[in-house]
Amino acid sequence: MRIVRACFDENLQCIVAASEVDKGTLAARLADGVVVIGPASAQESYLSVERVVAAALASGCDAIHPGYGFLSERPELAEACEEHGLVFVGPPGNVMRRSGDKLKSREVAVHLGIPTGGGTQGLDSLEAAVEAALRLDAFPYILKASAGGGGRGMTIVRDPAQLERSFETSKQEALMAFGDGTVYLERYVEHARHIEVQVLADHYGNVIHLGERDCSAQRRHQKLIEEAPAVALPIELIEAMRSAAVSLARELDYVGAGTIEFLVDVDRGDFLYLELNARVQVEHPVTEMVTGVDIVRAQLRIAQGEPLWFTQSEVVISGHSIECRINAEDPRANFMPNPGLVLEWVAPQGAGIRVDTFVQSGVHIPPHYDSMVAKLIVHAVDRPAALRLMARALDRLRIEGVSTTAPLHRSIVGDEGFGTKPITTRWIEETFLPDWEGSAR
Repeated sequence: MRIVRACFDENLQCIVAASEVDKGTLAARLADGVVVIGPASAQESYLSVERVVAAALASGCDAIHPGYGFLSERPELAEACEEHGLVFVGPPGNVMRRSGDKLKSREVAVHLGIPTGGGTQGLDSLEAAVEAALRLDAFPYILKASAGGGGRGMTIVRDPAQLERSFETSKQEALMAFGDGTVYLERYVEHARHIEVQVLADHYGNVIHLGERDCSAQRRHQKLIEEAPAVALPIELIEAMRSAAVSLARELDYVGAGTIEFLVDVDRGDFLYLELNARVQVEHPVTEMVTGVDIVRAQLRIAQGEPLWFTQSEVVISGHSIECRINAEDPRANFMPNPGLVLEWVAPQGAGIRVDTFVQSGVHIPPHYDSMVAKLIVHAVDRPAALRLMARALDRLRIEGVSTTAPLHRSIVGDEGFGTKPITTRWIEETFLPDWEGSAR
């Protein structure tokens, strides 16, 4: 829906590639056309480079926008587009191989003097992992997948015995999720804030940032709430992360919209580089709300060869924005996915409120893909005002027929601890959820 809307605003024809279960979605109905590329199984539809490229060629498209997930960070798709004369809305394949691979982008960060927290290169065996961990002797570590993110393949490792238990699990999960089982160890930050910087880069070496987002409201490495800008951080630290993000994108010859992610170590007062996401992020609307820049339209313009039409000094951060990811999950039942028929859908409206969704009354939420059904975004003059507006918007959001995380979001934004001081990435799991779940008993 988001990309269809951007194409409409740019006066571009848009053809949606859909699986069998998605051919009747709102995005497919509002697009200029739809091509069914396979059955519900993602492996036979959305994860097939061949089917996606064939659909684009058959329908006469000039370009492919890869969306948020699935093939969005697969260099094979970018390279297939280059081979068949299609424009890939994103960085070239050779750039993505460097930027999308965490290990390779970490090497570039080290070269630029950007802190990375140490750790290892790719580990191909349990023996190599144990040897490296004992040699570095810097427990706790976090075991991470080189080829992806979103918490897949990530495990906190506090001792060698735990590493032995977790290595194969993380490797297999990474292989299933990203088609690449390479994993590595990185220093684990006990008390961290997750801060990311949005960048835009054109084909002519121009790179700018659009400020930063705070994505610390997480559960099991999955983001629940995002905000822009980050608050209660020293301006010197913010400027250092922004500068590092621009330098990294420029060094990589990056093109398009990208997000550079960092962890702020609350105890040390410093930061370390995590990864570069070579695509548009789910949480991009909060950046759009505080800058007035339409990031997806910017992707499309850059892909058409336009130089950036504004400079860094013209980027103005105004007010505060918050986004809640509304998922079809039951947070009272260990966040069990809850697909099904939406009997009633009523979205909040009003000044400063934005809802990005494909949901309408009567829509069936399928079980095959990610459980996110909507993004509720607000914008106000400052964070306290944005929290009050989000609380009112969540009160007016009505979804009947499926369980969602909306009640959880309402409790979080109304929590005094969340509202009065910055949280860390473990706050929801360790501080908020135990009390919230206990209140239901």
